Order: sequence, then structure tokens, then C-alpha cells
Amino acid sequence: MKNKEIKETLKKANIYQWQVAEAMGIGETALSRKMRKELPEKEKKQIIDVIEELKKEAV
Repeated sequence: MKNKEIKETLKKANIYQWQVAEAMGIGETALSRKMRKELPEKEKKQIIDVIEELKKEAV
């Protein structure tokens, strides 16, 4: 599975991809297209950081 770490983090945080895309200022389809291929570590970290930030805001 591509970008497994990101998908697992999303699931655990109960955050949707569209929320991450919105927070990053990109379209949901753009994020989905990025996720089709394994992302570089730098991009993965950026997305995971956004997920963690959204998780904090939801509490």
C-alpha cells in the first residue's frame, strides 16, 4: 500500500483527506493524486504534521 503511514495516521486521528487538503490549501483531488505514488519523506512529514495539527484543533 502506498503511503501507508499517512493513511494509518489519518485513520487513528479520525481526520479525512479533504480536511488535510483544505488545511494545505490544495484541492482534495490534488492530494488524492499525490497519494497514488509513494511520496518523498519530506512530503510525508509535512502531511503528517498537518494531520497532527488538525487533530489538536479537533480536541
